[in-house]
Amino acid sequence: MFQHTLLCLAFISVATQSFVIAHGGHGHKIRRRYFQDWSQPHDHSVNKLFKRGGDGAQYPEVGSSDWAAKYPPANGKTPDQSLTPKEWLDALNVAVAAGTIPAVDRTTIPRNSAGDVTGAPVYPKNQDPTGPGICSATYQCRAADDVWDGPDGTFAISFDDGPLPSTSILVDFLKQNNEIATHFMIGANVRNNPQRFLDVFNYGGDCAVHTWSHPYMTSLSNEDIVAELGWTMQIIHDSTGGKVPKMWRPPTGDADVRVRAIAKEVFGLKTVIWNRDSADWRISLGQQTLDGVNSDMDKWLTGPKTPGLVVLEHELTNLTVQGFTGNYPKIKSNGWNTKSLAQLFGDAYQNVNGDQVTPASVNHQASGNALLNTTSDSVSSTTTTSQTISSVATSTPRTATVTTSSSSGTSTSSSSNKTNSNSALPSNMFSQWFAAIFASTLIISLS
Repeated sequence: MFQHTLLCLAFISVATQSFVIAHGGHGHKIRRRYFQDWSQPHDHSVNKLFKRGGDGAQYPEVGSSDWAAKYPPANGKTPDQSLTPKEWLDALNVAVAAGTIPAVDRTTIPRNSAGDVTGAPVYPKNQDPTGPGICSATYQCRAADDVWDGPDGTFAISFDDGPLPSTSILVDFLKQNNEIATHFMIGANVRNNPQRFLDVFNYGGDCAVHTWSHPYMTSLSNEDIVAELGWTMQIIHDSTGGKVPKMWRPPTGDADVRVRAIAKEVFGLKTVIWNRDSADWRISLGQQTLDGVNSDMDKWLTGPKTPGLVVLEHELTNLTVQGFTGNYPKIKSNGWNTKSLAQLFGDAYQNVNGDQVTPASVNHQASGNALLNTTSDSVSSTTTTSQTISSVATSTPRTATVTTSSSSGTSTSSSSNKTNSNSALPSNMFSQWFAAIFASTLIISLS
């Protein structure tokens, strides 16, 4: 009995162990979930499109000049097709040849003379966007594989458009309340805000895809859709030790059968929409107030618990974050079960063995503390631009913040060629820990 107790205690010790990872020359304990619901299993076929730990690749330190140089410019535009890896295009061509990518016409985006979006995407030839041949989520057509609703009684916590400066405030709140959120990330914002990204990863948040530049996806070619998704997955993969996201949310909810199919067939991504729009993104446009967000939340939180709530919220600004944090007590007091989208819909699996690289520190030489209060803590000087886009199923324009780099990304404020060797967790650390504990327990049991 005593030996059995020791063995159980040893196992619990391993299961609850915190990682101690080098961070700018100092040791910080970082809690990590061992079941990474948000990333694909190691044996998923999509992994062949991205280099993983164990392939001999060297992963530059997150935030370094070498790290930034691996990715397209963060200029608010879809990455140039000349940069797209051949493996991604080959996977697309295989899917097209197999007939799994429907041939749907691209949309046009109505704009005024100033270039501002004035309405929802338009399909040519007066095609019905709600018909089965198109099934546009913008027009509220739900595909069988989509996620729109949560399980009864649940409030799915998720945020779009990060990482941005306000991400740190959000992460602090989530940690204080022992919550996990799904963060639908813009790839360009990851590139320009590496520390904010690591804030999310290091607390155990779900890293999900929100494209590279936040475009209307139905207006893009197949190849550009691949670039928008692939590069966002690549930068998340490289910055998390080889974890491949399994969820994505289309900007403005703009997806049809073609876009969904490319996301699924090429990259194994599940499409996630929402069933409530907080309209927090309108606050900066003067079209919504925090009181308005609170009023809508009151109605939803005190209403029926069928279906569960999947609310569109953003980590754009401190005010949009407050739209969640200020209403969190009401979420709990009204009896909602709070989970991240990945916890609700992801297939949990043990994601420890085989992790060769776990970058948990940012190169502060490249993105030092002096940049932490700017619109970006990127590896190069940045400005903030706004892309005017329309809300799902409405013609109301909204603004997504995409931090853009003033350079091509090949130069930084400090040229560092460090790899993650100093901040990486050795791949066999867990097996070594368990073997040592098991051996000790065995010796005790035999004595």
